[in-house]
Amino acid sequence: MKALHSLRTAARTIEARTPAGRDRPIDGLRALALLAVPTGHWLLGGFTLSPDGALHNASPLAAFGGLAPAGWVLQMLGVFFLVGGYASVLSFRRHQGPTADWLKGRLARLGRPVLGVTAVWAVLLPLLHHGLAVPADTLRTASTLVVQPLWFVGVYTVLTALTPSCVRAARRLGAYAAAPLLGAVAVVDFLRYGPYDDAVPSWLGVLNILPGWLFAYQLGVSWGEGRVTRRHGWGLLLGGAALFAALLAWFGYPASMVGVPGEARTNSHPPSLLVLALAAAQSGAAVLLRDRLGGWLRRPALWAPVVVVNLSAMTILCWHQTAMLAAAVPAAYTGPVAGLVGAPDSVGWILARLAWMPVFAVLLVLIGRYARGFESPWTRTGTIRRALAGVLAAGFAVFALGLA
Repeated sequence: MKALHSLRTAARTIEARTPAGRDRPIDGLRALALLAVPTGHWLLGGFTLSPDGALHNASPLAAFGGLAPAGWVLQMLGVFFLVGGYASVLSFRRHQGPTADWLKGRLARLGRPVLGVTAVWAVLLPLLHHGLAVPADTLRTASTLVVQPLWFVGVYTVLTALTPSCVRAARRLGAYAAAPLLGAVAVVDFLRYGPYDDAVPSWLGVLNILPGWLFAYQLGVSWGEGRVTRRHGWGLLLGGAALFAALLAWFGYPASMVGVPGEARTNSHPPSLLVLALAAAQSGAAVLLRDRLGGWLRRPALWAPVVVVNLSAMTILCWHQTAMLAAAVPAAYTGPVAGLVGAPDSVGWILARLAWMPVFAVLLVLIGRYARGFESPWTRTGTIRRALAGVLAAGFAVFALGLA
């Protein structure tokens, strides 16, 4: 009862400190998209154990194709970029001063947590390998997982830099400013999957990275400029859903939104037209549900967790894989552990993984108590320490990307 009373008191305190003009639905959508990232990675990622005791990445999707619809729900990057565009245009509009100063501040908020997690892992790697005899292949696997969600930060950085151009496009074309981006991805997909795909270089898909992720961001900017209405929301929802169904039914797109080991095609890296169709449908739903979501979030008990998640956004993004590894790496010394270490190829594994997910969440909270400091301005960090962190982060990146 005492703990419940403390939670209620904290919720009321957060409610009292929330500015009257706070855009609660946007914060709620951001929190929902944020939590979908660790949920998806924890649910759809597993480990196999080699004879030498090393961990290797595996996915239950390879054995259970029926799990693909879970990825449709958990793949909420479209919502994340939509909300990012919306929030960026509001921040940009409020900024007084040169655009370069606004951009510098936004990018610093993204860069500090990334630098922090990669620098810490650069220190952990030799300690784990030489001090605790963790196999090198396990460390390779861990490094890959840590880097896996960080691609988002690089893409988001580029999109943030394009905000002024997106604002001009939104003011000129409104919601339709995103249409050319959808068309560009469709053209590239036709070339790489169409009748003449054998004559197309394999790197062509890279051209989808910028327009693919800019699509939802541009929609968000247009929304923030007041150029996306409920009519547009219905069009995005119904049109996106129809395109999504057509691509699956008649054009041979893989059902999984994430890469599946052994599959030749993937939807997300780089984004395919299926990803944009899902992003359009999700964006339309977000526009249509905004008012209702805002009403729900007037309740302190619902609003408080949204605030906490948003305040820890980059910590959740950067450290959730570390939380899973904190459970899996020690378990590797005991042999297969249901739902944690062992081939993810049975219903029992899925049920056991669901039971492990609260453990991962607790570990993330414990890690976040210390790691969240990387999100704050490094006012007490001298030039030498910042340079050292940069060198460590670069070294970890080289190792994680298999360059050394």
